[in-house]
Amino acid sequence: MPTFCRHNRFLERCPICSKALPGNASGARPPGGARRRPGSSSAAAGSGARRSPRGERVSIRRQERAADDGYLSELLPGVHASVDAGRLAEEIAFSAGRLLALGMQPPGLYSEVRSLAAADLEQATWASFLIAYLCPLEGPEPFAGIRLALRTERGALENLADVALGPRSSHDPARGADTLNAYRHWVAQATSQQLAFSGDPSWTPQRRFERLFERLALPGFIRAARYELLVLLGGLGLYDLRAGSLCFAGARAAASDDPATLAAKRVFAIGDALLLERRAAALAEAISVPVAALELALANWGTGRRATLGFPPESTDHDVLQRGRGALGL
Repeated sequence: MPTFCRHNRFLERCPICSKALPGNASGARPPGGARRRPGSSSAAAGSGARRSPRGERVSIRRQERAADDGYLSELLPGVHASVDAGRLAEEIAFSAGRLLALGMQPPGLYSEVRSLAAADLEQATWASFLIAYLCPLEGPEPFAGIRLALRTERGALENLADVALGPRSSHDPARGADTLNAYRHWVAQATSQQLAFSGDPSWTPQRRFERLFERLALPGFIRAARYELLVLLGGLGLYDLRAGSLCFAGARAAASDDPATLAAKRVFAIGDALLLERRAAALAEAISVPVAALELALANWGTGRRATLGFPPESTDHDVLQRGRGALGL
């Protein structure tokens, strides 16, 4: 009788579970864990450019992966290299440490925003929006561009040509001020930022996070920036917000180019948004971190570059790193 695996496929045909069958061990693969077709060359694995059917040059970018060394974990069904698993554990530890610092001793402009909230919640909310929208820079002055934007009155901020943008910025110069105007219009409908982000008083912090994430689907306001804004507003104590998921189901339109979504599909070996959420929740529970810690961690893991978002490198939570490595069998 045919045997089905947990992915509802014939066991011997499943690209994940078939590796555990006798004779299919990773060691039987060529070096690097990749099977090559006859006549293929190593140059095919790199980046390059091809011609589209209309003759246009199309850039092709492939993400580098560590060699398959037989690593297996139920928490990371799409990861087959211990190096990749270890790197994800490090990114989760940094992201979790960042969330902890955000609520206790936030650095730089984050600290100023939290102090400002008691006297001027509207301006503190606006500053949080600009942090998420423009994104802090990497380097010694991460908030330089955001501070420049803050020196302009809210209603007069239109030209961002002189503002330096961070690695996870949502601003697209081609759109000009479209996203800023859309945000102002959204706020005007609620009469104030405070009322817009407070929402229904009966909502739980998790429900408020999800509903606002849906409502903030403004033109040019990408998924990463929306999520980051709500994490900041909740972490700094401006509003009662807490992420209960990674909000993949509410951002399907942006899934094709969102780093965290793409990385999650690789890590969890599934494309369905609801299953991605379940596997992400299981990973967060196994390491005992807030699920929000996975958002930045997955994005950084997928791009191969750590966006620190204005936090020092020592923000890494070493207890989380130890728990992560243990949960992932490293």
